[in-house]
Amino acid sequence: MPHYEYRVLPAPEKGQKAKGVKGPAARFAHGIEALINEMGAEGWEYLRADTLPSVERAGLTSTTTEWRTLLVFRRVRLDHAEAFQPKELPAPDAASAPASAQASAMPDSAPGTPPEALREDAPREDALDRLLQDRAESLVAMPADLGGPDNPADSHAADGDKTSPGRPAAGD
Repeated sequence: MPHYEYRVLPAPEKGQKAKGVKGPAARFAHGIEALINEMGAEGWEYLRADTLPSVERAGLTSTTTEWRTLLVFRRVRLDHAEAFQPKELPAPDAASAPASAQASAMPDSAPGTPPEALREDAPREDALDRLLQDRAESLVAMPADLGGPDNPADSHAADGDKTSPGRPAAGD
């Protein structure tokens, strides 16, 4: 059986102004909606609204009864030992154990990185060159709205042309 903790707040007495909300009834509803959404974001569940009497002083010697509307929220308490229910995980299969050991031995790399570029016996400069070249090719193939070049024709310049778009060649 779950244990709950409760929070009781006074209901708003006035409406809350907002863009597009017109009239006192709509503003009042918006104020209550904002309070309930704020509490819900903190993990509190709306339970009910209660109207209860409150005896208050009026003047020096008299008292009056004011009726107060309260909003009641609750959430599950997780600090009890019975709320903690550990799950027993299934034992790993013998067939999947070698595959998981091999996967953990591989270094983490960017998606699409070829495994030959990560070999330990390969020279570091060659591996880095291959990785950078693969990344450049993936960017060239990427559409412009995802960060690729604006004009795919500009990205495939002739091998002899080493100028940037918009910059004249050295002999011009």
